[in-house]
Amino acid sequence: MSAWRPLGPGATVGVLGGGQLARMMALEARRLGLRVLVLDPDPRCGAAQVADGLVLGHFSDAEAACRLAAQVDVVTLDTEHVPAEVLRAVEAVAPCAPGSEALSLIQDRLAQRRLLHALRLPQTRWAEVNDLESLRAGLAEVGLPAVLKTRRGGYDGKGQVRVQREDQLVAAWETLGRSPCVIEAYVPFDREVSAVMARGADGAVRHWPLAENDHRRHILHTTLTPARAEATLGPRARALAEAVAARLEHIGVLCLELFLLSDGQLLVNEIAPRVHNSGHTSLGASVTSQFEQHLRAVCGLPLGDTRQPRPAVMLNLLGDLWADGPPPLERVFALPHAKLHLYGKDEPRPGRKVGHVLLLGDDPAGLLREAEALHRALGGR
Repeated sequence: MSAWRPLGPGATVGVLGGGQLARMMALEARRLGLRVLVLDPDPRCGAAQVADGLVLGHFSDAEAACRLAAQVDVVTLDTEHVPAEVLRAVEAVAPCAPGSEALSLIQDRLAQRRLLHALRLPQTRWAEVNDLESLRAGLAEVGLPAVLKTRRGGYDGKGQVRVQREDQLVAAWETLGRSPCVIEAYVPFDREVSAVMARGADGAVRHWPLAENDHRRHILHTTLTPARAEATLGPRARALAEAVAARLEHIGVLCLELFLLSDGQLLVNEIAPRVHNSGHTSLGASVTSQFEQHLRAVCGLPLGDTRQPRPAVMLNLLGDLWADGPPPLERVFALPHAKLHLYGKDEPRPGRKVGHVLLLGDDPAGLLREAEALHRALGGR
């Protein structure tokens, strides 16, 4: 990886997927003098509105992805759901970060669990499920309550069912289409934290402060950075993230989602090999945002400073707030220390991430209270 060719201003970065992560990447790229070309089937997607160009097509379309790759200097992505075989085809045309080998491990929950086991990193009990026999054996292995998860495709709580009683087991598997699954012991965690880091082509690493996350209906609601447990948990969480990034030979931003238990244990929940929702506070609160840093990494440039001078809270804005018409966004502008980020989505559907608000201050608990008050003022329930 040390031979990764440095790319300066004027170079073109291709992004597979045109959602809000690609949009914020494109906005940072403009400031750096980089060009961005996006692959997405929607000509009005959020990233296309601010990018230098668009290739129409889905990120699962290898032919369209290769057309994009032929026009750029390096390829990256805004979702880990790009099929690994598509990325392998793209790698024959242009350098890719992350690479197809790493992506194939991340996309399969079973492969993720095996990777964490091989690295001896702490995680919940789990078992592989392929048929009724392994389903019942898996439950016996992990115990009740348990969570049954599809091996591929789940996010924001999709593709998983909680099992409270043994007589719910088969029905839960049928809900998931009897697809290959992983069954995991339910983790009664105190809170969720995430370690967001970047790794350069030369192996250099930078970490942002540990993020403390609050989810509602399986979707990220608020993130506080630094987490209130930063001093005690930060070094441990960062060591776990570095071990994963090194094993994957990852280039770019990577997020390790972790469960914090009441006794102080940290368990790895998931790996996301990309810029991440819980890293959004870095855009406005840190010297170098995760989006700029990802571009630096995939372009083979030195990584930037990740220090965060003041505490920050990110509040996700979901389409639910638009259910009765546009919410009173003037409430955001009335706060002098708030920054509004909207993603240019034409259809603010319930559960869909439409934007976020960044709140900066000196009192973490006060910022969290203010985020909740703002959410209610915007129509949140």
